[in-house]
Parts: sequence; structure tokens; C-alpha cells
Amino acid sequence: MADVTKDQVIQALTKIRGPDLQGDIVSLGVVSDVFISDGKVYFSLTVPADRATELEPLRIAAEKTVKSIPGVKGALVTLTADRKAGTAPAPRPQPQAPASHSHNHSPGHAHPHPPQAQGREKIGVPGIGAIIAVASGKGGVGKSTTAVNLALGLQANGLRVGILDADIYGPSVPRLLKISGRPQQIENRIIKPMENYGLKAMSMGFLVDEETAMIWRGPMVQSALIQMLREVAWGDLDVLIVDMPPGTGDVQLTMAQQVPLAGAVIVSTPQDLALIDARKGIAMFRKVEVPLLGIIENMSYFLAPDTGTRYDIFGHGGARDEAARIGVPFLGEVPLTIDIRERSDAGTPVVVSDPESPTALIYRDMAAKLWAELGGRVKREAPAIVFD
Repeated sequence: MADVTKDQVIQALTKIRGPDLQGDIVSLGVVSDVFISDGKVYFSLTVPADRATELEPLRIAAEKTVKSIPGVKGALVTLTADRKAGTAPAPRPQPQAPASHSHNHSPGHAHPHPPQAQGREKIGVPGIGAIIAVASGKGGVGKSTTAVNLALGLQANGLRVGILDADIYGPSVPRLLKISGRPQQIENRIIKPMENYGLKAMSMGFLVDEETAMIWRGPMVQSALIQMLREVAWGDLDVLIVDMPPGTGDVQLTMAQQVPLAGAVIVSTPQDLALIDARKGIAMFRKVEVPLLGIIENMSYFLAPDTGTRYDIFGHGGARDEAARIGVPFLGEVPLTIDIRERSDAGTPVVVSDPESPTALIYRDMAAKLWAELGGRVKREAPAIVFD
């Protein structure tokens, strides 16, 4: 059987009427770019934010139609409120139907009455106490390795922890945690997270092949991220660590706008160039009023495995000095060791594979400082993003 093509998907979607039965969803510009991998079809539908619940049947119809195409093994269709200039106008306002996605809202988080407020509401994830972003201003500083070991450090300290790999384009968590395979889908389109070392995990790397290039624009990335956060059966967690992609782009703003982050941790190396980029990340989180819980200096120094001699290859103490300068807690220094690299590549993080080693104890100590900084708080309502 021939592989399904993008043209086949688009042609099938032309049979679905648009919102309010006007035209079809393709000619109205509702359908985003279509991405196909291993027989699975991914795309989003652009709808007004205040009509997302009402137009859920439109998403279901699109998903059902695509799944009926010969050769399609599955479909992931999401709703997004992002719209680029030049696309079809928003459908006429209609009376809003009762909410049907009760699994997206935790007790005590009521729906806002004014429809226009929904686009800015930050709704917590049921069962998750605190969501913490681990970020960096640039790539190559060991952020993902730090995020995984920090999550395992929190778990080793007695907390229930999960990790969300928010790096859609370059997911690292599957390899770092030595997890392969596809997650199972249970009732109501909810996905069961993958798990290893007692850590629940979700990543785009579980949904597509490792070699697949994710050629997605912003709305698709944002939609996939929110679905991996809100439509996963996380269960009861004290902390969800979010491994952010490097930089200050769509994913960071999506998390700041739509998720009640308890705070963020910045990972940097000691040298000035990395610190310049780290400052950008710090400035972004401050701009969107997400608390900074601490800075970590990764690759802080090198310990020769044969002699134990210490070398400050990238300089030393730059992140500590920056933390002091801006009044942000300094969580600790992680050395550059062959052991961390080898264990990370093997998918056996040092915190679980050698829990009593000096490096593992550093991660656990940083995890303890992070939890203390958080103050054991649970969900918080973060303020709306405002740019001057």
C-alpha cells in the first residue's frame, strides 16, 4: 500500500464544512500545515479562542475523516487560537456551549465569564502541584541532562515527579531516560505517559521517529505542547519539570501565557558568551512575571579522571556571580565529567545509576535547594503576560 500523501489529507478535509457551515475548513484557511510521519498525520485547526469548546466536534470530525484514509495509521488533530494575517475571518460569535473538557480544569479553577478572558486564563493541570521550567539562553550547555538529573534528584528526595520534554524540534528525554516505544492512548484521547526509573515522562520523541525532522510552524508547536501537558494522565505529582528548548521563542511564551508556572531555573556554563544568552532568558521570564527559582552553573570545572586535578576550562563562578548580581538564588555547580556524559548517552542518569557518587549528591543537593526555594508551594495563578 502506497504511503498517504499531504494532498490526500487536504482533499479529504475539503469535505468538512467550516464553522457555522460556511464553506469548507480548507478553503477557509482553518487547516494548518499537515505533517505526516510513519503513517501518522498531525495538524491543527485554527479557531477563535472563545469558541474552542463549542467547535470541538469540528476537530473530532477532521480526525475521523483523516483516520478513514487508506494508509493512515493514526491522526493527531488539535485546536489552536493562533491566526496569521491574511487568513479567513473569524466565524460569527454564537452562544457558547457548556464546557466538555472537564479533565483540563482542576477544582477551584472556574471558567471565566467574559469570553475574551479565556485566551489569557492560566489553568492548572489536575493532580500536579508545581510546574517548573528548566531553561537556558542557548543550546549546548547541558540543560536537558541537568533537567533529567534534577527531576531524579527531586524524586530521590521523596517527591513524586514527572518530566515534560518541551523541545519539539530536538527532544532529548527519550534517550536520556532510555525509553523507547509509543505511549498508549486511553479514554477521552488521554495519553498514558511513558515511565522509567519511577519518573513519568512525555516527549514528542515518543510520537515520531528519532530521525524525523519536525518542520512545524509556531501554532503547531504550541498546540502540540499544550496537548502533551494537558491531555496526559500524569496522575498525582508534586512537581512537573519542563525541559524547555534553548532560547526565548514560541514554546517559552506559550508556557508563560497559558501555564501557571511556579517558577523557572536557568542553566548556564561559566563563560561570558553563555552568560550573555542566559541573561536573555532571565530577562524574558522576568518580563512575563515567572519567578526565577535559581541559576545552575553546568560544566563548572573539569576533574581529571586519572589525577583528580581540577581545571577551570570555561572559567569558573560566572553563573554564581550573575546570580548574586541580579538577586537570584544560586543552586549549585555541576562539574564537567566523562562519567556524566557516558551515563547520559547510555540513558542511565548518574542520580539513579550511581546515587552515592559526588555528582549525584550535587544534583540531589540542588534539588533540595530548589524545593526549599519553592517553599513547598502548590499551584499558583501566574499573572497575565503584559508587554510595555
